[in-house]
Amino acid sequence: MTPWKADEREQPVMSEHSGHGVDGTQSGHDVDGTQNGHGEHGETGTAGRPAASAAAGHTDAAGEGRTDPATEAFVAHRNLLFTVAYEMLGSAADAEDVLQETWLRWSGVDLQTVRDRRAYLVRVTTRQALGRLRTLGRRKESYVGAWLPEPLLTAPDVAEDVELADSVSMAMMLVLETLAPTERAVFVLREVFEFGYDEIADAVGKSQAAVRQTAHRARAHVAARRPRGAVSPTETRHAFSAFRRAVATGDVQGLLDVLAPDVVLVGDGGGIKQAVLRPVTGAEKVARLMLRGLVKQEAAVSLEPAQVNGYPALVLHLDGELDTVLAMRFDDGLITGLYAVRNPEKLSHMSRETALRR
Repeated sequence: MTPWKADEREQPVMSEHSGHGVDGTQSGHDVDGTQNGHGEHGETGTAGRPAASAAAGHTDAAGEGRTDPATEAFVAHRNLLFTVAYEMLGSAADAEDVLQETWLRWSGVDLQTVRDRRAYLVRVTTRQALGRLRTLGRRKESYVGAWLPEPLLTAPDVAEDVELADSVSMAMMLVLETLAPTERAVFVLREVFEFGYDEIADAVGKSQAAVRQTAHRARAHVAARRPRGAVSPTETRHAFSAFRRAVATGDVQGLLDVLAPDVVLVGDGGGIKQAVLRPVTGAEKVARLMLRGLVKQEAAVSLEPAQVNGYPALVLHLDGELDTVLAMRFDDGLITGLYAVRNPEKLSHMSRETALRR
């Protein structure tokens, strides 16, 4: 298994956070772990190992089959690194690319120069994600229709971690989309992963004073746009069950009872699948549009519940093929947001659970 791939299984997390700066390096080594004139991608590190030598598992010099220390450290923190990258990008595919880039740099580092491996890896991941976030922004400008984050099939333990579930929910991911790249990085590292301002400053290349200001601005921005009130798991389950029952039975009134008056439906087909090009607002419009769409289907339709980004969602199959993931936002016991992802390029992470960690 390639070490940068996000794992669907739980990985043990090594406790190495020692309170040093986020890179945790001694003097003379940059964030990419390069030294003595080697390239930034770490093609040959101090030990002379190839950048991706651990792709198939690396053994020690004695050939006893023990995992290379660099691989052990990376795998131990991989789920954390994936979560950081995903929350910054909203794209699992891009997050995996960031992890690969992080591995290429990490594999060339002399580990004896790294005081805090967790902090170092998070710093590299953050910088790689920031660069990709700006590229992703340009891609979104030419995207057909609305752009929604890539949905992730998540394990029950994600929902049990209320703060983690909130941070990766479709609703919060859309709020994060409204932040500038550096604001998003600062908010994610500070509010979700609780890194210190000094560590974040190292990761984003800003002074601590600038990071504090950015964090304050980002918090205020998010607070004005996040879900209006706390919703208990029981309320969420009740609203979801009522919605699922109403959709399955074609009950318009049942839908109106669970949809907030100002509910918004957003669709993402990416120009590949048909979807609403603009958000649809209003309970009656949304209810009738959804039911009409299901009635028109000539294929065999199945609606199955799933945990998506930490919250209940519906997964629609047509003739046995995955067609749509319908994620939801809940406020005060009602559904205030519906997010229908149909772009097949965004549905690859619905075939297995993705492990997320804080």
